[in-house]
Amino acid sequence: MGFLGILEDTKLAHVPATVILDDVHHTGNANSNTSSLKHGTGRHSHVILVPQPSEDPNDPLNWPTHKKTVIMMLASLGGCIFASTFGPLLNAGLFVVAQELDRTLTDITVTSGYTLLVAGSSGAIVSAFSQKWGKRPVLLASALFGFIGSIMGSTVTSYHTLLAARIVQGFATAAYESLIISMIGDLYFVHQRGVYVALTSLILGGVSNFSSVICGAITKNLGWKYLFHFCTMASGLHLILSFFFWPETQYRRDHRYDIDELIDDNLDELVGVEKRHQVELEDIEKTTTTVSSSSAFHIPPKKTFMQELAIFSGIYSSQNLIKLIAAPFLVNTNLAVLFVVVITGSLTALYVAMSFVIAQIFSAPPYLLTPFGVGNLFIGPFIGGLIAVVFVAATYDGFIKWCSRKNNGVYEPEYRLLLNWFGIVAAAGLVGFGVLCQNSASYYATATMHAIVLFGIVASSTALNSDMSNEIFVAGIIYKNFLFYGFSYFVNNWTATAGPKVVFGTFGGVAAALVLTTPIFFHWGKRYRSHWARHNILKKLSIETHASL
Repeated sequence: MGFLGILEDTKLAHVPATVILDDVHHTGNANSNTSSLKHGTGRHSHVILVPQPSEDPNDPLNWPTHKKTVIMMLASLGGCIFASTFGPLLNAGLFVVAQELDRTLTDITVTSGYTLLVAGSSGAIVSAFSQKWGKRPVLLASALFGFIGSIMGSTVTSYHTLLAARIVQGFATAAYESLIISMIGDLYFVHQRGVYVALTSLILGGVSNFSSVICGAITKNLGWKYLFHFCTMASGLHLILSFFFWPETQYRRDHRYDIDELIDDNLDELVGVEKRHQVELEDIEKTTTTVSSSSAFHIPPKKTFMQELAIFSGIYSSQNLIKLIAAPFLVNTNLAVLFVVVITGSLTALYVAMSFVIAQIFSAPPYLLTPFGVGNLFIGPFIGGLIAVVFVAATYDGFIKWCSRKNNGVYEPEYRLLLNWFGIVAAAGLVGFGVLCQNSASYYATATMHAIVLFGIVASSTALNSDMSNEIFVAGIIYKNFLFYGFSYFVNNWTATAGPKVVFGTFGGVAAALVLTTPIFFHWGKRYRSHWARHNILKKLSIETHASL
């Protein structure tokens, strides 16, 4: 039995996603020579790099830190604009927009629902295209859609033109919701990803609240159409910066380097490859020859800046496009994947449903807040999300390494699930929010409950998202965005008739019930991963994914 009760598997020599992370504390297979594998540097010198980087200078894992940082800054900016602002763009000013266009509150809420519906509907296509032709063309096209949709919104004259603008903006949202997490895996090793996943979780879950604060102020002082004016400027600037400074991060790596995904880790073969590379390098350094090290290793030359500007840089998957589109749906035949998709998607959807009714509750008596006041209510959850990110960034990587050391240096992905218990905090916050709103409590108190909800969601979802494959993340986006769309049709009317106590009490109960299923997947997860590796439905259908969990 592994550390904290993870049941060991007896069927496979190596279960996919189980890796030796700390060879100093590893006491498993004495014959496994890991010293020749690439390790981290400095205080991480004992950490085996997962996945192992290739010798290619164009491998994103080998890129210098400053280059990775610029890419992450652009990804974060794009996430803030397209994923975190487009969706809740009108939330703070729903009443104002409804009055000006002479429509019901539900009608205006539905426009945001359509933005999220389009994002969910296009998620599988975005995933397939990015795997087939790379992330760069997909991200640039998405930014262009965001730019066009924002221009359309700036010229709105009726409800239907507003709806059309929101639909076009939805095409920009999908890529920035789904590809940023998988891009972290392109650029960083397993032991480095925690802080970046935490940052991305804040962008996708927390920044939308700060956006609402800004949107509320703009709506009050300049009018709601200026929301689209500013989105036009921001999306246009991002499109230009991305073209010049965001190269392709997709890379076709020899599968032997993915030592976390293989049924047979075959470390001896990989160690042999690394030793041969080292011997050849030493021979090259000792001899004077016109043959370059690149040709001896068959390593392509480093791409120039102009070469990296190419929108299309090749085909990255030999898979049929239809199979790639089907993959985010078919990965849910894996019960562990289905668990992750349902729990992360449901918790996020329950939180977003709160945003749909904030203006409804606090614009009416006894609060009577303006759009600016409603927007300021989102400061609470933004702070809650920020605290969660700081907490996870400070503790998550160290916690995973500690668990691995206690487990004889072996990393098990089930250790991520321990942070999932923060979902109970979110459930308590949902119930508290409903009770306080029902009793017309201070909006400072309700904002505190709002913050507690987002703290729990960000902390728990960061743990589940950290090693998530692109297909699983896309499946989660499709699931939650369809939930968002469904909520947009009934949550306002339900809140008006039943009251916030009933609505959010129900939401809290659902959240708690989902979190309480965690021990099943924690204790039996490794055995199920082994079972899936031996009976992988996707492999039988000849569909390649990284959804081993």
